[in-house]
Amino acid sequence: FVTYMPQYNWERSVVTTELTGYYAHDYSLLDEIKDKPVKIVRVKGKEVNSILAKKGTIKMPAEFLRKFLSRLSSTFFIPDNKKGWCTEAYKKAKELLEQEKYDLIFVTGPPFSTFTMALQLKKEFNIPLAVDYRDLWFGYHFAFYATPFHKIAIKRMEYAVLKAADFITVTNRRIKEKLMDYYKFITFNDIMILPHGYDPEDFENATPEKKQHNKMILTYSGIFYEYITPKFFLKAFKELLNERPDIASNIELHFIGFLRKENYRFIKKLGIQSFVKEHGYLSHKEAINKIMMSDVLWMMVGHGKNADTISSGKLFEYFGSKKPIIACLPDGALKSAASEYGASFLSEPYNVSAIKENILKTYTLFRLGELPTPNIEYVEKHRRDFLTELLTKEFQFLVRV
Repeated sequence: FVTYMPQYNWERSVVTTELTGYYAHDYSLLDEIKDKPVKIVRVKGKEVNSILAKKGTIKMPAEFLRKFLSRLSSTFFIPDNKKGWCTEAYKKAKELLEQEKYDLIFVTGPPFSTFTMALQLKKEFNIPLAVDYRDLWFGYHFAFYATPFHKIAIKRMEYAVLKAADFITVTNRRIKEKLMDYYKFITFNDIMILPHGYDPEDFENATPEKKQHNKMILTYSGIFYEYITPKFFLKAFKELLNERPDIASNIELHFIGFLRKENYRFIKKLGIQSFVKEHGYLSHKEAINKIMMSDVLWMMVGHGKNADTISSGKLFEYFGSKKPIIACLPDGALKSAASEYGASFLSEPYNVSAIKENILKTYTLFRLGELPTPNIEYVEKHRRDFLTELLTKEFQFLVRV
């Protein structure tokens, strides 16, 4: 939203992190605001990622280790492991508020430790607070509560934030319903649904490579973790290879992002290495070019706790490409969005047979030159400039003259 706010007469200061240690870094994203009048204040924290900053991009661990470290972190840091950074960010934000008049505090999560920081600032400076949920907080689909105390503590924190918030946005109806169910003081009109979106310029300015063959390119962008796995999709492709090698031999499976060692082992076990093209981590611009070169895109989310509330930004980025999508999803917000998109081939996430049929359907339509196009009106509703306009209109009602 920051990129487009000046179009709607909102100046903004952004408090964010300094360089941290992480699995990937994309400095090209800074180009989007390089020439924009935005004040960026970078804060160094004392949490693990900031401590690892000197190491820069760090190697992604095996999934079992990542999961263990995530649960260990959730056990010792409440509400999350960005708490240390938020302590420092609070001090810097307080300085800004003391030096200059601001009309609004807008905070987005996760991480939700930022919500508690923003609540403290609201109380001290009596400034309207708008909180933006990209995912659930209490009941987050990947949350781990080591003890009943952890669960109670998180819910109390969220209660305090929502009780004080002047405006609430969420990415989908399921999250809105959950919040209204958890906290009875929240009414229907207290929450605005503001979905994920895409930057139209990313796709308008894309320069995809020209295909060097007439095979169908089927692409996934992102990483795999928890119950987001390539296992069932790869099994489906293997079945197609066994039954229709003539078709499978004319399909390439492209992966943008990291494939873990366990993913490679599974691909090798199935004997489909020659069909897989792994591009590794790419800059956002390069990833968009690969997406635009593709014929069909694929995504999946498995079954899990509150999986119906997941609203992956990946799907909405796919919308910007206007490409057909094979979507392996449980019932919920993502599946509803994919259905409304109008160029999706839907299946349950673990139904290998149905996934195989969707690969076959898309290939048949690809050969005929009849791959479906999406509902353009629906796609346009997810442009980030349009979403920012909706958001800033609501901001106007919060400004105190």
